[in-house]
Amino acid sequence: MIRVKLPDHLCTLAGADHEIELHIQGKPTQQNVLNALETRFPSLKGALRDPLTKKRRPFVRFFACGEDLSHQPPDLALPLAVANGEEPFLVIAAIAGG
Repeated sequence: MIRVKLPDHLCTLAGADHEIELHIQGKPTQQNVLNALETRFPSLKGALRDPLTKKRRPFVRFFACGEDLSHQPPDLALPLAVANGEEPFLVIAAIAGG
């Protein structure tokens, strides 16, 4: 089981709680977590990553265990603490402006 925490606007879009528990098929990777999240909450398709290329949207970041995972390969295994459900996989909406 993977714990995923979403920001307010994505919770509203998905009609979901701030923390979601997902059961992942196969290796626990960013890609598999996002696939499971979009399958369970179809309204999130296109919000986190481009629907065609599957690349992360520029103003969305992924964190786990105090580390920014946003630029890691999407098929790289997540930290063991995340895979075991001890630590959450965080989806953060970046803020820009001046």
